[in-house]
Amino acid sequence: MDRLKAEKDLSSYIGRILRDHFGRGPGSVFVTLSEPYVAMYFTKFLSPTERSLLNTNQAAFVQKIRDMLMEQLIGEITDYLKLQLGIDIQEFYYDWNLDTQTGIFVAVSKDSPDNLLAGAYKNQEQVHTEIDRVSFKAEKSPDEVTSFLLNDRTLIIFRDKILVSIEKELIELGKDETLRIAKRRLERRLVAEHTPQLEKLLGTTIADYFIDWDFELDRSATIFILDPIS
Repeated sequence: MDRLKAEKDLSSYIGRILRDHFGRGPGSVFVTLSEPYVAMYFTKFLSPTERSLLNTNQAAFVQKIRDMLMEQLIGEITDYLKLQLGIDIQEFYYDWNLDTQTGIFVAVSKDSPDNLLAGAYKNQEQVHTEIDRVSFKAEKSPDEVTSFLLNDRTLIIFRDKILVSIEKELIELGKDETLRIAKRRLERRLVAEHTPQLEKLLGTTIADYFIDWDFELDRSATIFILDPIS
């Protein structure tokens, strides 16, 4: 597979389906293929209607509408990755930063990384410890924290087994959408509080960050968009 061509084609595809489903496409889409991860980061993504809703303090409503549209969009993206690139997806994460008008899609294939050491970076274990502190404040410490540096600008961190009993009960009651919105607000705030420590460990500035959960797997993905690590 020609990786650069595949990234370019996927970038065009993501821009097109976002425009088809949301009525407005992003300004730019940056795609990274780094097996087993596919990261799709996009900028300048906010419709005039959404802007009006945000101006009347209805961010939660915008999040809810986007989440509803994503239910169909995820299927279309995973089908494209399977049919066009031969990538069989087993996990999919997404999030938005309405303040910066940016967003992220991260797909995880069933394949294992070719080289685990390729995703290693300076102070990796210390970064895991800092993320553990964030998780402990939000719910509980995860059973495991793993991370992978896809390129010099994209860091993905996974936390496994983080849900507490009340969250599991809400999911059983069908309140997973409400839980997702609440956890987004809480954990984004906590990550912001720990950003100075994380930036010191990473040796660079965190330009943007995103958080999502797979409630069935009891797993969370946090994605940091970094100024390039020197």
